Amino acid sequence: MKKLYVAGLVLAIPMTIALLMLLTPAHAKSEEAKAPSTEIKLDNFTFGPATLTVPVNSTVTWVNKDDIPHVIASNDGLFKSKALDTDDKFSYTFTKAGTYPYYCSIHPKMQGKVVVQ
Repeated sequence: MKKLYVAGLVLAIPMTIALLMLLTPAHAKSEEAKAPSTEIKLDNFTFGPATLTVPVNSTVTWVNKDDIPHVIASNDGLFKSKALDTDDKFSYTFTKAGTYPYYCSIHPKMQGKVVVQ
């Protein structure tokens, strides 16, 4: 009887570990898919998306995909990046709900907003 019990454990433990290894990556991927995007791309003199809605305490990252520099600046002076060259990033964490319009201070017609809920 003990041999049967030990043999069952020897088979059950590796099978349980294998099952957990298979299920864990799938669960992680589904969680990532549910997470809202917090990245804004600057490309062809536009912000994409032009309006981004995020929860309070989200960090938003702007990534310059243009071949020319851009400076991200909030309309109310709350945040301002350095000049971002191609592939440079700038991040800001929004701690209060509200609507935060911003623009490129080099190219003022480039405008966007972050809505924090």
